Amino acid sequence: MSTEDTDHTLSTIEGMAAVTAEEWSRLGGASRRSRPESTGSENESGIAYNPFVSHAFLSSLEESGSVTAQTGWLPRHIVLRGPDGSLEGAMPAYIKSHSMGEYVFDHAWADAFERAGGRYYPKLQCSAPFTPATGPRLMVTPGPGDESRRRALAAGGRSLCTQLGLSSVHATFVREAEIAAFEAEGYLHRTDQQFHFRNTGYGSYDDFLDTLASRKRKQLRKERKAALENGITIEWLTGADLTESVWDIFYDFYIDTGGRKWGRPYLTRKFFSLIGERMAEDVLLVMARREGRFIAGAINFIGDDCLYGRHWGCVEDHPFLHFEVCYHQAIDFAIAKGLARVEAGAQGEHKLARGYLPATTHSAHYIDHPGLRRAVADYLERERRDVAHIGEVLSEHGPFRKGGSEARASDE
Repeated sequence: MSTEDTDHTLSTIEGMAAVTAEEWSRLGGASRRSRPESTGSENESGIAYNPFVSHAFLSSLEESGSVTAQTGWLPRHIVLRGPDGSLEGAMPAYIKSHSMGEYVFDHAWADAFERAGGRYYPKLQCSAPFTPATGPRLMVTPGPGDESRRRALAAGGRSLCTQLGLSSVHATFVREAEIAAFEAEGYLHRTDQQFHFRNTGYGSYDDFLDTLASRKRKQLRKERKAALENGITIEWLTGADLTESVWDIFYDFYIDTGGRKWGRPYLTRKFFSLIGERMAEDVLLVMARREGRFIAGAINFIGDDCLYGRHWGCVEDHPFLHFEVCYHQAIDFAIAKGLARVEAGAQGEHKLARGYLPATTHSAHYIDHPGLRRAVADYLERERRDVAHIGEVLSEHGPFRKGGSEARASDE
């Protein structure tokens, strides 16, 4: 795809190797301007750094063989260049031959369309692969005209869909601020729900516990104590701590969990080595040790204002250890580092009792076929109402004291 106007050129690239890390870093949300020392740090674009749209993360997925045509993720990133050839916008995008690894489920749409004689795959997916975390999708340089650049990228996704004969375009885990640009270019708005911890300036985990109802507070203290019985200790590993031997151990955890839950883990061992080389300061491993060896761990990524929980695994089962490693320790880290929130991944109403409140997530969908589009639009209107209602109900059952409870987690 290549289109031009008097000022800009819109085209596609077949991988992150076609752009330099330096030019990619000028896009809003793609790089950290400074290490965060207080809640809400942002780069000069006004958009907090999101590690999953960084050049380091996306290129590591490609170079490690985690994202390839063979795995069903063919990179076709849409880029916008200015009159002088400089990169002014990008939309990370992939031609997909399936709907796995996306966490916003369209399997029912695919099944209905194909039973009616249509061809749903291939489709275009705009996302950070395998990552249910909200972040920039219409990435542009900051300054005058940034909204028009966002609309140009959204239109580019629609044009690529038409040119390649794809059924649809799906931009998932989109920032709410980007939805207007997608809708202006004919995309449909979808909502869903996750559970996020909000740091309202706590000085410690005990400060957070003090905001909970007495019964909930006692329950969490008991749970954390039980998780560390049998001589278990917890370590935070980041930066230079992330050695190849540590990655070997964590990869075994990852493979074990992936094999039991999903059948085939997405990420290769090389991926972990590459992020260890390229973005070690943005990675936190929370590791549990017993009798001199690591027995469980979870990988997290560190943004300007958020800790993003991702994969967990273990080689020994202990009561409540999963909750301790994935949720309680994440809260501890966010409070210690002054991060505004913790996003602990997709789904999981069990997070509610541990201080993670409902938060709305957003996606945008362009459907080429008029009949399928009408059916999906009708479904999404009803689904948005249901998501809002469920969020309100769940918020009322959070662990916080009545009258002093936390507000429902909001979008970034």
